[in-house]
Amino acid sequence: MNKKTRQELILKLVSGQIIDTQEGLREALCAEGCEVTQATLSRDIRELDLIKAADGSGKYRYRAPSVNKTEGSESAALYSLLADAVVNVDYAMNTVVVKCMSGMAQAVCAKLDVIELENIVGTLAGDDTIFILMRTEADARLITKEFSAIITK
Repeated sequence: MNKKTRQELILKLVSGQIIDTQEGLREALCAEGCEVTQATLSRDIRELDLIKAADGSGKYRYRAPSVNKTEGSESAALYSLLADAVVNVDYAMNTVVVKCMSGMAQAVCAKLDVIELENIVGTLAGDDTIFILMRTEADARLITKEFSAIITK
């Protein structure tokens, strides 16, 4: 199985099953007929930007990021904007604060609105700051972690 096919399978597995460890992911891949080494799997996880996040029951599991760099997608445009324009991301309770370079907040916010990320209630942008109201504090923590990972690359 080639790398692209294997990584597509990984994304399919983590979106459809509760997988909380690399070993669990390796076993799920094996069940699909894809033998993989731990080193290759670690590399795939890193390249796919998989994160461990709490599900509704509070248990942690692998999950694909809401925003990814798949070329040609709206998500890729947001990824690029986040990487280039965002300076800092933080949250308090269920509100995420995104600090941008001067004049860039409205562009980033408009792209966020187009993407319609899960569990965003609404957004508000000024010149260099965006407020994102999330459904829960866990949602705010997750999107802050995802955005922070993008801006530190």
